[in-house]
Amino acid sequence: MSEIDKATVAKIARLSRIKIEEDKLEPLAGELNNILGWVEQLGEVNTDTIEPMASPVNAKLRWRDDVINDGDKQESVLKNAAKAEFGFFAVPKVIE
Repeated sequence: MSEIDKATVAKIARLSRIKIEEDKLEPLAGELNNILGWVEQLGEVNTDTIEPMASPVNAKLRWRDDVINDGDKQESVLKNAAKAEFGFFAVPKVIE
């Protein structure tokens, strides 16, 4: 792993458009190096016998029937519209 120095922290800050004072660059470089060290340690963990998972909770999703319908909500949705025509929202013409 390569070490992050002050110049690299300054470049990252400039690319991120984050203003960091000059005296804060060195401590921040140390913190970033510590974080990268932890990430490197995680890469050394043997996970060959571990199954990939999307969640730490072993839960099954409940399935529902895939039924096509219109929702039967047109009237209640259009009730909030400023103007409705032919079952749709009516908006004023913007471009002539």
